[in-house]
Amino acid sequence: MTGPQKVVLLACGSYNPPTNLHLRMFELARDYLHRTTNFHVIAGLISPVHDKYGKEGLAGSNDRCQMVRLALTSSNWIHLSDWETRQEEWTPTREVLQHHQRLIRSHLYHLRLSNDPKKMDLMDSAVNGNLDGTVKRQRMDNTVPWLSHLTTSLASVPVTGGGGGRHMQHEPVTVKLLCGADLLESFGKPGVWKEEDIETIIGKFGLVVITREGSNPYKFIYESDTLSRLQRNIHIVTEWITNEVSSTRVRRALKRGESVKYLLQDPVIDFIYKHVLYDTHNKPSVNCS
Repeated sequence: MTGPQKVVLLACGSYNPPTNLHLRMFELARDYLHRTTNFHVIAGLISPVHDKYGKEGLAGSNDRCQMVRLALTSSNWIHLSDWETRQEEWTPTREVLQHHQRLIRSHLYHLRLSNDPKKMDLMDSAVNGNLDGTVKRQRMDNTVPWLSHLTTSLASVPVTGGGGGRHMQHEPVTVKLLCGADLLESFGKPGVWKEEDIETIIGKFGLVVITREGSNPYKFIYESDTLSRLQRNIHIVTEWITNEVSSTRVRRALKRGESVKYLLQDPVIDFIYKHVLYDTHNKPSVNCS
């Protein structure tokens, strides 16, 4: 017998800056999937968009990535993936999902080989000369730190019938796109998405959509032939504790010198003022006791 289906939640966006609501979305999604499905969330990934996305007022990717790191210091399962920001150009969401899925699959493949030293030596000799397999794996983990957390999380997933951590390395891990209802609705706007991208994102990976009380995502799905056909791969999570925090409103408050405490993590607020982001010139820090 097999255990739960393992899932990594991936959220793409500007994170300009990352707010508490961005983090809250991961918690809501994990609770919902564990409570209502056979999915077990082993990690969450935040992937900030490339600088060439072209959004007005977008802070540099180095600053946005550092703010995400600071925002995630209190989380032991949500991590930053800066791969998207390190590419030459903006990367479509479909390709971001595909990259992370391939990376996880490759990582798990190396973990399986590590349990068979003979196969590992043969593979590394053929592909990497005489490079030791353990060294190669360590290099990958150092380049992509969240992969080491993935390994630890896999070992902790309960398996029906036993098997433990090594058994979990043979089980597939699926990446799912975590998003808000606005992204779901954007699928219906002409020219925003390629039809093949929608098919791949939902059909192959799946969506976990955080919506709010009063919105009607089911109606939107019903009115779209594509979404209706793929709706088994769309999980709707309602946020009953309403929270209208948005990065746009936070930037406006910062520009006006208003407090954003409890909307952002304190280290993120300090970073914004230290590096004079979002037109905070000569504004006093709001992170005071």
